[in-house]
Amino acid sequence: MSGVARILLSRGAVVSGSDVKDSRPVLALRAMGAEIAIGHDAANLSAAGQLPTVVVTSFAAIPQDNPELVAARERGIPVIRRSDLLAELMDGYRQVLIAGTHGKTSTTSMAVAAMQATGLDPSFAIGGQLNRSGTNAHHGTGKAFVAEADESDASLLRYSPDIAVVTNIEPDHLDYFGSKEKYFRVFEDFAERISAAGQLVVCLDDDYAAALGKRAAQRGVQVVGYGTTAATARHPELNALVEVCEITVTAEGSQARMRVDGREVEALLQTPGTHMVLNGAAALAAGYLAGGDVAELVAGLSDFSGVRRRFEYRGTANGVRVYDDYAHHPTEVAAVVSAAREKVVADGAGRVVVVFQPHLYSRTIEFAAEFAAELSHADAVVVLEIYGAREQPVEGVSSRIITDAVTAPVVHYEPDFSAAPAVVRELTEPGDLVLTMGAGTVTLLAAEILEELSE
Repeated sequence: MSGVARILLSRGAVVSGSDVKDSRPVLALRAMGAEIAIGHDAANLSAAGQLPTVVVTSFAAIPQDNPELVAARERGIPVIRRSDLLAELMDGYRQVLIAGTHGKTSTTSMAVAAMQATGLDPSFAIGGQLNRSGTNAHHGTGKAFVAEADESDASLLRYSPDIAVVTNIEPDHLDYFGSKEKYFRVFEDFAERISAAGQLVVCLDDDYAAALGKRAAQRGVQVVGYGTTAATARHPELNALVEVCEITVTAEGSQARMRVDGREVEALLQTPGTHMVLNGAAALAAGYLAGGDVAELVAGLSDFSGVRRRFEYRGTANGVRVYDDYAHHPTEVAAVVSAAREKVVADGAGRVVVVFQPHLYSRTIEFAAEFAAELSHADAVVVLEIYGAREQPVEGVSSRIITDAVTAPVVHYEPDFSAAPAVVRELTEPGDLVLTMGAGTVTLLAAEILEELSE
């Protein structure tokens, strides 16, 4: 929400809003001229001195009985979703939309960094803050607008992309869709919304994304792929615009040799993991199709220093490194734990210690066995209680349904959030790598763990 607010302010609009607490995004918006209240109240509708012409909300985060939404509807003020507003903001631009179950924020961020290096200066709206610029949105001077296309509430169907990237497709958000079939269908519908002269970019390492590309090609959509050499060989009928030929993991990150439209290049991905290399390949494909020079795109990608909460380095204390990540789906957990393992191996020492907070009761119930299997690849696991977010607790369901099945050498169920830092201190030793992981409040623990380790 702060991203679209930032773009509106840059375009001269009057913006007001509210949040549950002060934060860096709130302070930044105030500095740009927005009126932001702390706490939700119907009176906030008049915070800018007059009633708004429209109220923007989010399906995932804001309940329908929010007092400001109720008051807006009573007064006949239109209430729209963030995706509706973003679609209007993108009107008239060449729309580059990044979709997929995993990797949207990282891929979008990499695409922006790569395109900025070419001088394209795209407008963008990202679900996370770029480490280098500290912002999640920008009103650019270029012709392109780069944004995430969120499938969690089918809002991606609001857009009409000129370049659409699909990183992968795997069942998720079943609390909204109700079935895997309906979830898969939303990506089919998204591909059908590509403009007449537009292009679909799919990851060939993901079978569902590749299959989506093949079906779209049969309907006459221009489709290109990206992926590892093995994956491109499996899908010869799809043109591999970007091929990942070789990955070498070092202490600095992942050195990747790629082929972009037949031209061989080398890029250093500062954030570790094969999944990040594939996200980088997707970013190169999007930037190239948007008109970027290959060498400049690669330079921008190599200069990319990451996004907040995507394998974000938070500090070192007593020889223990602490990273924070947003991973909240088994596939994401697997990718991040694997990246952490690659890093400690490249560094020549240390164990991987994961502090995981499950997100949503519905997701925990659906994927408990998968979470346990992927967490078992760590050396030590601390599992916090479920962060319910928009869901109410489910009787008889706790994080124990995960920990009971984890087979890592050390497994600890910790229902007391505040006790987690002390538990980590007892579990770790110099050289270890600690990952705080999840989509909820677990991110707050990184600083507390560092403080505990220092003491």
